[in-house]
Amino acid sequence: MLTKFETKSNRVKGLSFHSKRPWILASLHSGVIQLWDYRMGTLIDRFDEHDGPVRGVHFHKSQPLFVSGGDDYKIKVWNYKTHRCLFTLLGHLDYIRTVQFHDEYPWIVSASDDQTIRIWNWQSRTCISVLTGHNHYVMCALFHPKEDLVVSASLDQTVRVWDIGALRKKTVSPADDILRLSQMNTDLFGGVDAVVKYVLEGHDRGVNWASFHPSLPLIVSGADDRQLKLWRMNDTKAWEVDTLRGHMNNVSCVMFHAKQDIIVSNSEDKSIRIWDATKRTGIQTFRREHDRFWILAAHPEMNLLAAGHDSGMIVFKLERERPAFSVSGDALYYVKDRFLRFHEFSSEKDNQVVPIRRPGSVSLNQGPRTLSYNPTENAVLLCSDVDGGSYELYIVPKDSAGRGDFMQEAKKGSGGSAVFVARNRFAVLDKSNNQALVKNLKNEIVKKSPLPIATDAIFYAGTGNLLCRAEDRVVIFDLQQRLVLGELQTPSVKYVVWSSDMESVALLSKHAIVIASKKLTHRCTLHETIRVKSGAWDENGVFIYTTLNHIKYCLPNGDSGIVRTLDVPIYITKVSGSNIYCLDRDGKNRVMSIDATEYIFKLALLRKRYDHVMSMIRHSQLCGQAVIAYLQQKGFPEVALHFVKDERTRFNLALESGNIQIAVASAKDIDEKDYWYRLGIEALRQGNTSIMEYAYQRTKNFERLSFLYLVTGNMEKLSKMLRIAEIKNDVMGQFHNAMYLGDVRERVTILERAGHLPLAYVTAATHGLADVADRLAAELGDNVPSIPEGQVSSLLMPPQPLMCGGDWPLLRVMRGIFEGELDNIGSAGHEEEEANGADWGDEDLDIVDVDGVIQNGDIAAEVEDAEADEENDEEGGWDLEDLELPPDMETPKASTNARSPLFVAPTPGMPVSQIWIHKSSLAGEHVAAGNFDTAMRLLSRQLGIKNFGPLKPLFVDLYEGSHTYLRAFATAPVISIAVEKGWTESASPNVRGPPALVFKFSQMDEKLKAAYRVTTEGKFPEALRQFLSILHSIPLLVVDSRREVDEVKELIEVAREYVLGLKMEVKRKEIKDNAIRQQELACYFTNCKLQKIHMRLVLASAMSSCYRGGNFATASNFARMLLENSPTEAQVKKARQVLQACGDKKDTNQLNYDYRNPFVVCGATFVPIYRGQKDISCPYCGARFVPAIEGQICAVCELAVVGADASGLLCSPTQTR
Repeated sequence: MLTKFETKSNRVKGLSFHSKRPWILASLHSGVIQLWDYRMGTLIDRFDEHDGPVRGVHFHKSQPLFVSGGDDYKIKVWNYKTHRCLFTLLGHLDYIRTVQFHDEYPWIVSASDDQTIRIWNWQSRTCISVLTGHNHYVMCALFHPKEDLVVSASLDQTVRVWDIGALRKKTVSPADDILRLSQMNTDLFGGVDAVVKYVLEGHDRGVNWASFHPSLPLIVSGADDRQLKLWRMNDTKAWEVDTLRGHMNNVSCVMFHAKQDIIVSNSEDKSIRIWDATKRTGIQTFRREHDRFWILAAHPEMNLLAAGHDSGMIVFKLERERPAFSVSGDALYYVKDRFLRFHEFSSEKDNQVVPIRRPGSVSLNQGPRTLSYNPTENAVLLCSDVDGGSYELYIVPKDSAGRGDFMQEAKKGSGGSAVFVARNRFAVLDKSNNQALVKNLKNEIVKKSPLPIATDAIFYAGTGNLLCRAEDRVVIFDLQQRLVLGELQTPSVKYVVWSSDMESVALLSKHAIVIASKKLTHRCTLHETIRVKSGAWDENGVFIYTTLNHIKYCLPNGDSGIVRTLDVPIYITKVSGSNIYCLDRDGKNRVMSIDATEYIFKLALLRKRYDHVMSMIRHSQLCGQAVIAYLQQKGFPEVALHFVKDERTRFNLALESGNIQIAVASAKDIDEKDYWYRLGIEALRQGNTSIMEYAYQRTKNFERLSFLYLVTGNMEKLSKMLRIAEIKNDVMGQFHNAMYLGDVRERVTILERAGHLPLAYVTAATHGLADVADRLAAELGDNVPSIPEGQVSSLLMPPQPLMCGGDWPLLRVMRGIFEGELDNIGSAGHEEEEANGADWGDEDLDIVDVDGVIQNGDIAAEVEDAEADEENDEEGGWDLEDLELPPDMETPKASTNARSPLFVAPTPGMPVSQIWIHKSSLAGEHVAAGNFDTAMRLLSRQLGIKNFGPLKPLFVDLYEGSHTYLRAFATAPVISIAVEKGWTESASPNVRGPPALVFKFSQMDEKLKAAYRVTTEGKFPEALRQFLSILHSIPLLVVDSRREVDEVKELIEVAREYVLGLKMEVKRKEIKDNAIRQQELACYFTNCKLQKIHMRLVLASAMSSCYRGGNFATASNFARMLLENSPTEAQVKKARQVLQACGDKKDTNQLNYDYRNPFVVCGATFVPIYRGQKDISCPYCGARFVPAIEGQICAVCELAVVGADASGLLCSPTQTR
């Protein structure tokens, strides 16, 4: 049995598969109906309007409907699209056992404990027939798939077959009066539309289920007598054919399999049994531990079954449907219907080669699983699960290619899997001894090779090499030299696909694809939610693979996408150009054509084959948001620009690619303030003042214009701005412009005109305009403001510009790869294709005049229009004569440099610090990038840290240490440069390494030695500071290997033990007046896990303390422990003296210390927590505390919250792979 999906729920009483979608309905004993997607493994919906158990449920074949029947005597018809019950059919007087839609007519048949079967019309919503005759509960009633029959099973020990032909005739052409009459009769006597055709008696107990064969005149039934009975019928009678015995309890449900000649039954004996319908013998049994089975359902189209039991349901297949196949050049060898077949891709010839019939196998799933082909010797190895794993070796005769009737005795052997490894050698896996047996074509063992890992399957990996699969990894093993050539951790691999040059391998597992090199160097991993089925490499190095319902591609860099959807699963055998050759589940060869444009385009971009990209842009129909987003993401906005017609998107892409000309053209079409503003910012970034000026003019942004003229030193235009402000009566604008111009007289006049006479007087007096100052003083009279004496004043005068700056000078650069090409595409229909592809050496470097750039005349025209409008307003407006823009002036281009107007502004990349944190969950890397808040969130989530005070200096050190600072000019800001780990001059500039961190694990080793040294010297406060420093540094460490991760975790434990012990020792030294507490703390210190040298010192200290305090028994215990710890001579002598002096004396004081009972010390209260008592721990350092401390900051590491939920230390990228 191959389980495809399993649910855990209340007891499942009813099941129904959807005919088209991967859905299954399960009705539960709790009254809920669940709708599951068994392919994705998700619950889509639940319906719970029934009161009490729902025993029957059924999907309609073509409408979005399903019907359910329950113990509330109600039949409900639901629409699953609108998620609601459409109507309820009432009429039954007891529990409803089963409900079923008819495939063609608008009928529902229901069986009930009221001893009747009813047929309902769901369109008219009425009961059209009642079938009476059973005299006990009717357990099931089902329509025949093709004929006008209903079969029912009842606890009255009979199976009845009913003829509903009359009902069909009436439905097709109902005569009104008959209808009326029968409607009356139906309610009174149960009608005559359905008559009993046969009553099948033979079971000794109540019958629970009966069902028709899909095509033959057979019925199978199952009953409480634990038997299945097979019945045959003809036009006149029906009779019992055989009885199938084997179930140990009541049989709940039984049915014929639609595709195979078998019967499937399940029972309350917790088993599902498979029976051979022709031989009428049991083939296989599947058992559950604790769950009785109640119901079976078969998929109407596919080879799927489902069974409901006490705690859920399973969807399963009886046999694998994947044909065993192997591709060799232009040939495909595959197994179909007990024949080995040969298919030639080029000519589409298909022949039977060798019959591989097997003597009647009694069990399922015994067909060949894998096939290995040897082209030199024309030999084939077939592996199957027969006898726990075996293989057969066939030599394909050259001349019998067309006959296929040539019977040969295959060479057989047992083994988990077998593959050819050389011209005349094959390897067989011997699982019991974990070795590979190398055999020759006579099936004789030539050599035995022990395998390097516990292998459960072997695959071909090149001549003389094996790919060995274990549970969580694969290795490539050289059988000759007995060497491991490569190793890779992967989810359990099911299939292995090598590229034709054997340079790349795809490892397919259930839900993932790992692409690696021939030495198993990892390249990329793809995860799929739906099961991966097969795959093949195309000639471009793209891996094409299928899931249950898609054909997809995977590029060498891990980018993937969908090529097309599938109705049914297929198994790809070969990909050639835009054709996919595949086998379907019936073993038929099919060819599917696909549109490979999308992935070929992405591949050309990835491989920098820009000539291909260009030709595809010219000729293909590539478009859509996905391609644009992809180009943008990969840093080719200028290419994306070509695909876009929408002006707003064009504008955004033009800004991103620095193409100011297209941005101007788009801004003109959009003509919205926000877009002009953004254009101005981009023009400013590129130093393109003319376009900046144009953008500000279009939005009438006078303040920005004035400031632009100030910074470019354009005094002439500034004075015109002053006049415009006057016309617009904008006092503030006038004053600003006068200030920018340094025109003091004008400023005084403006202030005077605005009524600010004191200010005007002060301005005139300080700037030495005596005549104006006197006149204003006379006007002010007594209100003349006093000017402070003795102050050194500096005048508000802007410096005079030396020259008027225009656009920034630009580099003369080669045209961007796509620039001119894309611009010319529109007009270049008649041009010929480039002569030699990617070689751009012979291309002209003419500087192309890019279309769509605004002429200066356009500005003039715009401004004229604007001005005409403004002058009609009261406010006046732009005065064009003031701006004096000559109409024949050169267009504002990307440069004022007439020689070279063409400049491709390089697009700013992502800052390195952002790249560092892009996919990192390591707090140290976030701190190095300067993202303190995300680092703090990570530490809080991973280690429960809330007190970041001690970490602040470390954060700052780490951030500053991961950057170096470069001074460019005295006036320019300092440039910070991110320092990468392991950088070399040969490194690719586009590949960014992780940050270089100033805290390294090796430093922790040094710190630990220093802390040990200080501890030995007895400088406890200093030692405590050093161990705490180690604990505070560890959260920010980043290490490279799993081994180092384990060492870091060990280091946390070491530091914790020392910090706890030293804190107790420091506390003990502080206590002066409580001798008992002093002794207790000395005792607890001995419980910490310390180095031997420190342990001896601690034991000696505790021994002395207890001896002095009169606690002789405890002191003698410490003396004994000291002697066991290989002490120095002095310590031996002292310990023996103490032992002698103590003798058998008892303790004089009761200490809270019991050395016989294991305990840990609370890190906050310093009291013992004995085994069995409740405690809580710090999520970071692991220190233990009494429960009262929960929610407080850990007193040991001083960082984390005690008892907080945390995911655990993450300090290496290997932990996240």
